[in-house]
Amino acid sequence: MAVPDERVSPAERVAGLTSWSADWRGLRVAVLGAGVTGFSVADTLVELGCDVLVTGAGAAADRIELIDVIGARFVAGDEAAQAAAVREHGAELVVVSPGYHPDVPALAEAAAAGIPVLGDVELAWRLRDKEGAPAEWIAITGTNGKTTTTQLATAMLQAGGLRARACGNIGSPVLDAIREPGGHDVLVVELSSYQLHWVNLVSPLASVCLNIADDHLDWHGSREAYIAAKAHVYERTRVACVYNVDDPVTMRMVEDADVVEGARAVGFTLGVPAVSELGVVDGILADRAFLDDRRRSALELTTVEDLAEHGLAAPHVVQDVLAAAALARAAGVPPVAIRDALRSFELDAHRIQPVGEIDGVRFVDDSKATNPHAATASLGAFERVVWVAGGLTKGVDVAPLVEAAAGRLAGVVLIGADRSAFLAALGRHAPDVPVAEVTAGETDRVMPDAVAAALDLAAPGDVVLLAPAAASMDQFTDYADRGRRFAEAVRAAGG
Repeated sequence: MAVPDERVSPAERVAGLTSWSADWRGLRVAVLGAGVTGFSVADTLVELGCDVLVTGAGAAADRIELIDVIGARFVAGDEAAQAAAVREHGAELVVVSPGYHPDVPALAEAAAAGIPVLGDVELAWRLRDKEGAPAEWIAITGTNGKTTTTQLATAMLQAGGLRARACGNIGSPVLDAIREPGGHDVLVVELSSYQLHWVNLVSPLASVCLNIADDHLDWHGSREAYIAAKAHVYERTRVACVYNVDDPVTMRMVEDADVVEGARAVGFTLGVPAVSELGVVDGILADRAFLDDRRRSALELTTVEDLAEHGLAAPHVVQDVLAAAALARAAGVPPVAIRDALRSFELDAHRIQPVGEIDGVRFVDDSKATNPHAATASLGAFERVVWVAGGLTKGVDVAPLVEAAAGRLAGVVLIGADRSAFLAALGRHAPDVPVAEVTAGETDRVMPDAVAAALDLAAPGDVVLLAPAAASMDQFTDYADRGRRFAEAVRAAGG
């Protein structure tokens, strides 16, 4: 085991650890969080020869056993106990899982003592050369659409012959991806605002912030801090900073970003694209960014009609397609590969997913619409809607959403804990729209009652849309559980 030079501070030692082949041996590291991400961090650091402590509020018994098996140590406790464990460990580096607020005691004490704090994404960037030549990174964030865009871009890259891997906030830790045998050509990394808060060195080939709307303000403290975290995605980008023409905040992010010389700003829009943009012309998705004669011509990628045949024609999904295509084109993927990828692509469950039809009324599950911005996009895909909404709003104002959607609403069915905010907004902006409240206290009854109420409000040709604009944990395990129960209730009702 290497003996650290006491004359070298932790910050100085960690600053020099920017490669898998660097000497990480004996480095005392505290990992905050024992979830999937925290375990991937611990497993990686033990493999590097570090002395690893994992702390958390708790963990499943099998996870604790695995932490012990790999050669790390786990200490459970509240925030104060975790901070004490980090101090006792004599940590020279703290690696934090997403979701830990920067002012928790362990992180505040580390900052005061000059002990470096890294996120898992930053650590993965330093270690990306494990399998030889590092993969290129494509970085994706935004309030909504991250996962779909990550999956689309990965499919396009793979259709273009590249060994591409989706990872990050999509569910597979980046550290697992960089350690996979044989390596990859491109990692498509979905990044949350929590992860981006801790990013300092990552230099992607291409990056995008899809959109910005109020979300996670309770964690970041303000809209400005949330936007600043998201804007980190563009820092040090080397080829293309992709932004949403219809969301000026993302354009300002690109304008303010410190990028590598030569990186281009590339916009995407549902309208006719200008030079250096991707957009839609007479039903054709067109690229006016990645061709030499972009001032006078464009390249066809696919058509809206073709997208509709594969369930990808909702306006917000078309935006995701355009953003993913821009990222793939930045990596050199030809238009024909993008078209081929789209023809075989399927959206994940609970994203504008048809789940049944009863007496001419269609039922659509968009349980993934967990905030007002996502629900606005979902509602905009249909002309006349019975809207199933409600849950945990996390302090976000739903009034602008209700005002924007009022003209489409045939009725509203409210579920969840925060119905009062929706009722007040509906009273102001859609007072003539009939509203039914589901007051069932048992989770098993919520969706059957919601489906029955929706059928009472709907007419043939209407869409009953589950787009809650709120989180699910007041009544359900997660958004997938909420969507699954909705679909089951539709089937039980005859759909």
